[in-house]
Amino acid sequence: MAGKISKVSGPLIIATGLEGVRMGDMVKVGKIGIIGEIIEILGDNASIQVYEESAGLKDGDPVETQGRPLSVELGPGLLGNIFDGIQRPLRSLMEESGDFISRGIDVPSLDQKKKWEFKASVKAGSKVAAGDVLGTVQETSLITHKIMVPHEVSGTVKDIKSGSFGINDTIAVIDNHKVTMKIFWPVRKPRPLAQKQSCSVPLVTGQRIIDTFFPIAKGGTACVPGPFGAGKTVIQHQIAKWADADIIVFVGCGERGNEMTDVLIEFPELKDPKSGKSLMERTILIANTSNMPIAAREASVYTGIAIAEYYRDMGYNVALMADSTSRWAEALREMSGRLEEMPGEEGYPAYLGTRVAEFYERSGWGICHGQDKRTGSLSVIGSVSPPGGDLSEPVVQNTLRVAKVFWGLDYKLAHQRHFPAINWLISYSLYLSNIEKYLGKNIASDFDANRAQALNLLNQEAKLEEIVRLVGVDALSIKEQLVLVITKSIREDFLYQSAFDAIDQYSSMKKQYYLLKTIVSIYNAAASALDAGAEVKDIQQLGVWPRIARARFVEESKIEAETSDIMNQAFDEINKLKGALTHA
Repeated sequence: MAGKISKVSGPLIIATGLEGVRMGDMVKVGKIGIIGEIIEILGDNASIQVYEESAGLKDGDPVETQGRPLSVELGPGLLGNIFDGIQRPLRSLMEESGDFISRGIDVPSLDQKKKWEFKASVKAGSKVAAGDVLGTVQETSLITHKIMVPHEVSGTVKDIKSGSFGINDTIAVIDNHKVTMKIFWPVRKPRPLAQKQSCSVPLVTGQRIIDTFFPIAKGGTACVPGPFGAGKTVIQHQIAKWADADIIVFVGCGERGNEMTDVLIEFPELKDPKSGKSLMERTILIANTSNMPIAAREASVYTGIAIAEYYRDMGYNVALMADSTSRWAEALREMSGRLEEMPGEEGYPAYLGTRVAEFYERSGWGICHGQDKRTGSLSVIGSVSPPGGDLSEPVVQNTLRVAKVFWGLDYKLAHQRHFPAINWLISYSLYLSNIEKYLGKNIASDFDANRAQALNLLNQEAKLEEIVRLVGVDALSIKEQLVLVITKSIREDFLYQSAFDAIDQYSSMKKQYYLLKTIVSIYNAAASALDAGAEVKDIQQLGVWPRIARARFVEESKIEAETSDIMNQAFDEINKLKGALTHA
């Protein structure tokens, strides 16, 4: 169906003559075919947000509907690829138009010519329903791509065969429905789980302050707000590199060009820590920069989560990084203003909270559709960039209402070169009770007790620092002075983590447990020495402190023996100290 432009207002196009179109339908605008999406229908007028620069469009130019909503093309070939916000592969765009993307270029998201080796896992005559696995394709050396029965399709397999196929070739016939290796899925429509379950397994990121103090569960949601320069992007990169998810989807939503360039250059060179192969073999990058049309920011986050849900439905654990959702909110504010809608707080649309909630609620852990009852998870970690680090800002507050983990970044810590710059006094995780049983069974029965005691000591330190600023350290009791000594060790030897050290950039849960247990055990032993009459300066002069500082650089295979030896040395020194006091 064709109409014509009646008004152009930046990324907002008003068109007439599109009778019968629906909300969310994709259209091509102008003679060059700029991609757009219908976001409002009022009588004969359809409001369209375009995902490319609208300069040069004029009244009367043609508008052609595509007859379907904005959708992603799903199938083998997604992994290792780099897309723009509307799922156009950047390599193909560069081949078509050079270093600068021309408007109106329409390239397929997946390679239409490549042949994939399909291995059928069902036979002709089998009864299948939506979500059942028809066969597999080895997409990369790390990931097996499962070809599933499309949603709303069920029946008897009339024909299926193994062999080498392109994504458009028919691989199976279910009743009268021909099945290929690719499908289209509307980006705004969540892919449903057969049964959503409680998140009870931690998503291990290798970052000690996250995994030990403020963990996120597989299938969970996390919010990372902080001011410019506090390290949001660095944390997102570290989690993308080290999280024990099977698939990583990284969405750069309206980020600065240099930051996205770092991602595009660095990620292909990274090695997967578990397999030693390229990290890109299990990663999908969606690059949307701040100089691209603002409406494309919204498309990028929906494109990313639609792709992530697709791999979750195969039974994989998927982690999606959205950096940053503030840019997406700015796009909503821009389009809302051009639509002349009643503004909400700080000019954002009144439905901001609804849109944010709908996005994060697409996360989850559960049983996927299919007879094999496979389970999959989708974890969503979104960074927020509030102006000046103001956490009362609408995007942060609306995100915190739905995200169950809050990693509050502190510019003061970042300025002190403390990484990750997560403030342990304001951060929290609501998954602690969910994963407590898992940690007790798989890591250590006293894991949670050590975590709680260490966090309590850090809270005490914050209160004592106020007193120290006013009247000095000497005004504190010896037990309070010991707290300051121990928390200094917790901060510098446990919470601080070097992203550039080959060993320290990642810590397993077992290593985290041994490191923290060592410091907490020495605190308890030192407290008993103070009761026996020891001085805090005696504790500070123990010869074991340098070994504690170096423990985080010890290899995973040696950490248990090393920390055990450190504790034995500490207990020997403290016992000698107590013995000397007794004889005195």
